[in-house]
Amino acid sequence: MRMSTSHCTIITAIAAFFLSAAILSAVGPAEAANALPPFKDDLFSKQSVLQTGDGGAFEVIDYDEMRDINGRDQIPQKRVQQKYVALGIRKAQADETLSLDGIKLDVTRVGPAGNAAFTVIFIHGRDGDRRLGANDFSFGGNFNRLKNLVAGNGGVYYSPTVRNFDSSGVAAISGLIRYASAQSPGRPVILSCASMGSQVCWGVARDSDSVKRLKGMLVMSGVSDPDFTRSAFYKAKLPLWFAHGSRDPVYAAANQRALFESLHNAKYPARFTLFQTGNHGTPIRMIDWRKVLNWILAA
Repeated sequence: MRMSTSHCTIITAIAAFFLSAAILSAVGPAEAANALPPFKDDLFSKQSVLQTGDGGAFEVIDYDEMRDINGRDQIPQKRVQQKYVALGIRKAQADETLSLDGIKLDVTRVGPAGNAAFTVIFIHGRDGDRRLGANDFSFGGNFNRLKNLVAGNGGVYYSPTVRNFDSSGVAAISGLIRYASAQSPGRPVILSCASMGSQVCWGVARDSDSVKRLKGMLVMSGVSDPDFTRSAFYKAKLPLWFAHGSRDPVYAAANQRALFESLHNAKYPARFTLFQTGNHGTPIRMIDWRKVLNWILAA
């Protein structure tokens, strides 16, 4: 009997549910999240490593615009080829406005509102909003993969709209971290920030109340924080992953790499992925979310 695409989607969703339930019952929610199963790894994870250093903590990944944009997208930078996405996850997606200690925050949520195995939060850069981190087809389908990796394994993913990247933005995301932690007590929360949104990550890193709820952070194409070693996040020695393009014209990769090197020399749990010839948006398109999430969750 032939099965339609909708039937296949339903079967895949059911299989993912029972897989997550089996893992959760066997080892508990936190441990289950430590080993997210493959999802389209043949398309996203098989990247050529040009160089490694610092005991494997630093890596240079081959990036080629003609191959990784023009050869990957149906419409360059706007719509990835269909094989890179699995749209059934949209059934678990909702736009919401949360009230967080008097702060209204617009979010796109993918996955259960409560009792999630783990939480991932993505903070966009300047001129972005919640739609950027929920777009299935932009950035080579990488956000669609993230949604499937998180919600498909019992987790919840939040893509909020950050209106300011100053203390008010930090307060809003700190509130979201508290909210997510309260909805799923004792479960890991991972914060990821891109471009100017990295200012929010560094601000949250100074908030001890937020840090005690966090499991780790990913900073992509971001600014460097010269005072990071004074933060509550640093003192807690939570894992931190950097990703940058070598040709980034907005924030120089050298600044982030210098911070990484200082952390690595201090035996701090940090990793750095440099995309050779990559531009400002390259890490958002090319970061291997499964590799990053598994490393942070296993720390």
